[in-house]
Order: sequence, then C-alpha cells, then structure tokens
Amino acid sequence: MSTLILTNIGELTTNVEGLGDDPTDPTGVIRGAAVAIVDGRIAWIGRAADRPRSLADVSAVVVDAEGRAVIPGFVDSHTHLVFAGDRADEFAARMAGQPYVAGGIRRTVAATRAASDDELRARLRGFVDEMHRQGTTTFEVKTGYDLTLDGEARLARLAREVTDEVTFLGAHVVPDEFAGDRDAYIDLVCGPMLDAVLPFARWIDVFCERGAFTPAESRRILLAGIDAGLLPRLHANQLGHGRGARLAAELDVISVDHCTYLDEEDVRLLAASDVVVTLLPGVEFSTRQPYPDARRLIDAGVSVALASDCNPGTSFTSSLPLMVALAVREMGMTVAEAVWAATAGGARALRRSDVGSLALGARGDLVLLDAPTRTHLAYRPGVPLVRAVYRGGELIA
Repeated sequence: MSTLILTNIGELTTNVEGLGDDPTDPTGVIRGAAVAIVDGRIAWIGRAADRPRSLADVSAVVVDAEGRAVIPGFVDSHTHLVFAGDRADEFAARMAGQPYVAGGIRRTVAATRAASDDELRARLRGFVDEMHRQGTTTFEVKTGYDLTLDGEARLARLAREVTDEVTFLGAHVVPDEFAGDRDAYIDLVCGPMLDAVLPFARWIDVFCERGAFTPAESRRILLAGIDAGLLPRLHANQLGHGRGARLAAELDVISVDHCTYLDEEDVRLLAASDVVVTLLPGVEFSTRQPYPDARRLIDAGVSVALASDCNPGTSFTSSLPLMVALAVREMGMTVAEAVWAATAGGARALRRSDVGSLALGARGDLVLLDAPTRTHLAYRPGVPLVRAVYRGGELIA
C-alpha cells in the first residue's frame, strides 16, 4: 500500500461543496489543509491539525506544502494533439488583420498524412509532457487531421496510447478529394471510417460551422456515432451565429464547444439542457475574435468548462493556467469559477466523476502551486506557477 500525504497546504481547492470552510462554497476551499492519497485514491482530506493517527504510516511519503495552494489536476476536455506541420504563418497573417477561415485545416491534413507513426507519436508525447508540466492530468484528444479511413484509425490508435478520452472527428472538414461529392464523404464518415475508429474512440464530434458541416449533416453524423455506441460532442457557433448550439441542446450532447456567438434563445435552450458548454479562450486570443460571454452563460445556469483547444491553427497552446487567466480577464468569470471550469467542469464535459475534484475515492490528481492562493493563476499570468503535479498519487512533473 502506497501513501502520499500533502500537509501544511495554505489553500486547498477540493471542488466538493460542503467540504470547505464555507459550506456554501461549491469549490470547497479548506485553509491550513492536508490530503492523503492511498493507492492512488483520495483517502482523507481536511485540516492538517485534524489528520487522523491512522495515517501516520512510517512508509508514507509526506510533502510539506509550506503554505502553498493546491488545486485538483486540470482536465482538458478539448485538444487536437495528433498532427504534423506548422501554421505560424497563418497566425502572423491574422495578427496583421487577415480573418480566420476553416480552410487552413487542410494544410495540417496534408502534413499529417505525410508523417510516420513514430514522428506523430514523438510529437504527441512531447505535448503530453508539456501539459503535465502545466498541471493537466486528464485530457481528451481528437482525430480529424487525416480524413481517410486508414488515417483516421491511425490517429485514433496513436491517441489511445496516451489517453482513454479519444474523439473521432472525421467530420472536421471535407477533404479536397471529396470536394465535388460531400455526400460520399459523409457516407464514409458514417460507415467504414466510423467502424475503423470504434476500437479506439469513446466520443464522436463534428465541426458544425460554415466552411465545415451543416446542422443537417452534423445531425446525421452524430446520430451514426451514437448508434455505434460513441458519446456525442459538437464544435458549434465559433465563427458566427448558427444552429449548432440548438442542435446540441436538441440531441442532448455531452458538451458543445466554442459557443462564441450565442443569442438569447441559444442560451435558454442550453440552460434547459444537461449540455456542458466548453469555452476555448485560446482560440479568441489567437484569432482576434470576440471572447464568449461566460458570465451570461453562468448566470443563466449553464454548466461551463474551460479547455485549451490545443491545435496548430487557432490555439497552439496547451496551457490551462493561461485559459484561467483569459477567462477571468476577458470573459467575466471569477477566479473560483474559472478554476472550477478547468477542473471539475472539464471532468463533467468528459462525463468523469473520478477526476476534477478531490472527493473521497477520487483519483489522487492534484497540483501544488508555487503561490499562496489559486488567484495567482490569473494574478500572475504567464508565470510558471506549477511546482509539482501528482497523478494517482504519483509525481509526474
């Protein structure tokens, strides 16, 4: 039996309502805290002074936090990490005033098709290490940068080597070779391509947007995935107003992502559903679009998550601390809301109850910050505040 004890924690965010100093605080903050992880799971949590004698195991690893803050490991529920190539020139062009359009995806498709398994695997593992160093302990990875039957299966297989949260995104854009026959490509996505990724994928996603797939096409693809046993999620309302968010509410997908452009009816329908809205402020940072209005969503009762959308075209960052800072500065979120959205919110967007919080029995994923409070994630943006990262009680960064 392995035991890890973190003690002398200045501020511990548990994300367990009723557990903290203020019983009405949904983030369950405990000051002067300690947490014990036994065999990878949270076994005890509370004030350091109340730590039970039964945890005084001489073989336990005891870490003195010296008054620093601890939060649950970040949960990044939206990434595109399996790809080759670079699109820095597009970023430079956008910063010079050129608007973003979805067509750049095809450049990454060409580079990814040309890359070997080992090249893709090495880059993927580099991104995983990068995420760990920034406090991310659970993450999702999408396919979508090959758009052939064998290629999408290859990306799903490689993604599954690093995470159980693999998403089939064959409906990213229509590839050039099907430009004259969209229906044939959708038939491929809904049939043989879907069958090929099923051994590796848990989710199905569609880019429902102008330049990608219409709401009717998105509905057909999502329903095919649901019928095959995959869980649905959706890219929607990123580039302008559309019916994607309403489709998400109608189909009761698990998460609808982006949602930069929502009208009042969109918000009403999302609030009446169980759909998590995953906001991706790195995209707005990189494309100079308006930031989504998180305050309006939260005040309406919508469950909000934050994710990186790490991808080579529109958000080439894996930093959830940066997403927290952007959400607080640009999207009307409090620090508590933003940290919850990047941890418990991400877990909800992945339909996971074992991560995102420090509840008893949850996996022992936590981040020791080199700061006295979680507020410093937004107060000191760009500063590497992650001192140590534990996943299942094991030090990983």
